[in-house]
Amino acid sequence: MKKWLSMGGLVIVTVIWGGGFVASDLALDSMRPFQILTIRFFLAAVFMGLLTMKGLKGITKKEVLAGSLMGLALFAGFAFQIIGLQYTTPSKNAFLTALNVVMVPFIAYVFLKKKVGIKGIVGAILSVSGVAILSLNGDLSLSIGDGLTLLCAVGFAFQIFLTGEFVKKYRVSVLNFIQMATAFLLSFAGMFVAGETEFVVNTSGVLSVLYLGVVSTTICYLIQTACQQYVDETKSAIILSMESVFGTLFSIWILKEVITPRMAIGCIIIFVAVLIANAPSKEE
Repeated sequence: MKKWLSMGGLVIVTVIWGGGFVASDLALDSMRPFQILTIRFFLAAVFMGLLTMKGLKGITKKEVLAGSLMGLALFAGFAFQIIGLQYTTPSKNAFLTALNVVMVPFIAYVFLKKKVGIKGIVGAILSVSGVAILSLNGDLSLSIGDGLTLLCAVGFAFQIFLTGEFVKKYRVSVLNFIQMATAFLLSFAGMFVAGETEFVVNTSGVLSVLYLGVVSTTICYLIQTACQQYVDETKSAIILSMESVFGTLFSIWILKEVITPRMAIGCIIIFVAVLIANAPSKEE
């Protein structure tokens, strides 16, 4: 029963994250990228801090280092994602972000010498084909928005890889807090470097950032952490990749985004690549 409830919880997370692409797009109408990230991670860090207050008393240097590395990767993923969103559509942004799942096995190979199976190779080839169909222009060039989103996928892939390694060694609640606090500090610094210190917000922007900070970040990461105690990494990755599907559906429903046949084909190929790369083996 716990396993099925946990799988349902992960599906809820993907629905909320899918809505996050639309919320980010709406927030960009009145706020700048690093302003959005600063508020988002500030809210997440505050709530995570309140929940982890007792655990912080015995915090170790290794936990701080591990959480900081996770926060750096998380910040990189979200920064490239939201900056890229200024130059591409939410649906493209969602599906290109989903490529992080395909990248994780290759990162594990580079750093831990874990073999990449045939499914990972097939998934990688399919994903490159999907990206080509979805994003390449007639002259085979990649738009700046799609290129930045691919970099965001790399950031999220490292975050998934690091999380998988560190949750086995350190306290999850402490890691989550340090991760969010690190992402907040980096976003805050980025806001000043980018000269985005003047805030001009509207109701839509405020509501969108609150959704991103409280619901899409704090609540979702807590749910994900709790659910993954009962669902293995492979099944979790497959379920969480549905984020891209919900992101596209919300974009069509709320933002009235028009999906062309070429975009649809590219998205389907990328989604199939993610499923193949994470399909369980017979022995699993």
